[in-house]
Amino acid sequence: MSRSPSVSWRRLAALCRKESYQIVRDPSSIVIAFALPVILLMIFGYGVNLDAARVRIGVLNEDSGPDAALFAAALGASPYFEPHPSTSRAELTDWLIAGRIRGIVILPSDFGARLARPGSTAPLELIADGAEPNTASFVAAYVGGAWQSWARQRALDKGVAVAPPIDLIARYWFNPAALSRNFIVPGSIAIIMTIIGALLTSLVIAREWERGTMEALLSTPVTRTELLLSKILPYYVLGILSMLICLAIAVFIFGVPFRGSLALLILFTSLFLGSALGLGLLLSTVMRNQFNAAQAALNAAFLPAMMLSGFVYEIASMPAPIRAVTYIIPARYFISALQTLFQAGFVGRILLEDFLFLVVSAAFFLGLTALQTRRRLD
Repeated sequence: MSRSPSVSWRRLAALCRKESYQIVRDPSSIVIAFALPVILLMIFGYGVNLDAARVRIGVLNEDSGPDAALFAAALGASPYFEPHPSTSRAELTDWLIAGRIRGIVILPSDFGARLARPGSTAPLELIADGAEPNTASFVAAYVGGAWQSWARQRALDKGVAVAPPIDLIARYWFNPAALSRNFIVPGSIAIIMTIIGALLTSLVIAREWERGTMEALLSTPVTRTELLLSKILPYYVLGILSMLICLAIAVFIFGVPFRGSLALLILFTSLFLGSALGLGLLLSTVMRNQFNAAQAALNAAFLPAMMLSGFVYEIASMPAPIRAVTYIIPARYFISALQTLFQAGFVGRILLEDFLFLVVSAAFFLGLTALQTRRRLD
């Protein structure tokens, strides 16, 4: 007597068609798959900005001389500053405490006189808001750069040759404009794929149990492989379509360059969706309740991807125990692959490492889901 195959393509096609009908009839799935990526990408692209351009600073000029006035004007001409002049230290302090400005530049009354003395150093006071250390560092660096540029130009105007000890010419590889958006948008796509993959599939099997249709499925000759594939394939297609939408928005709306291969992008997305879809199905299989499964998916997938993937916080600066945990977060490798494909193109060593980890992760979650799936009612 011949043994029936583990997968009947006819039954699998019928189950996939049934699942596709449920997706079309469920507005929440369409919103999560197509509207949510657009909304989140707009929030990340427009709302999250690490660039310190047009920093608001207060300027107090206590010197009535021309040099102090010229330097204050140079601050206003800088593309990095939005100066707010004042005649009161107390007022500027109140602005700094209230968060209206990020720093205070004070030109004391003897600024011009000290500057005119040969070999003397002109005093310049800078107070930065240390509540945001990165911004405070930017303010200090930008004010120092503005001072050096102004002092060099002043010396040239007076016919004095200035030879700086180091002639620094900055060059940024892969992101010449040094725009944080080119770093944030690819990383946010990985977060979006995490939400879509884990959240959508965390509901599918739990929904079958809640509606009582799982008993009907188990009474049919449907195998475990067919059941899992029918739950994965339609949502995999949704995930790929969502990725293409995110890619179009990133390139054509945000202007983020994409230097890699579309085939590689789909390959890495497929591997990552294997992890995300497998995790969602695992939670749905174990919990059998849509609300609990959705909450667990957000905690198990979204939060680690957001906090421990290197998207927001630099992994190298994390404590050693937390840094060790990041090695088992699939989003870490997907973000690395996306940022490499967007910014640098094909870098074999980096992409190979990300590829291997994503393969292992997808096999682990899908395999664990298959082990937890039983054709039993208990």
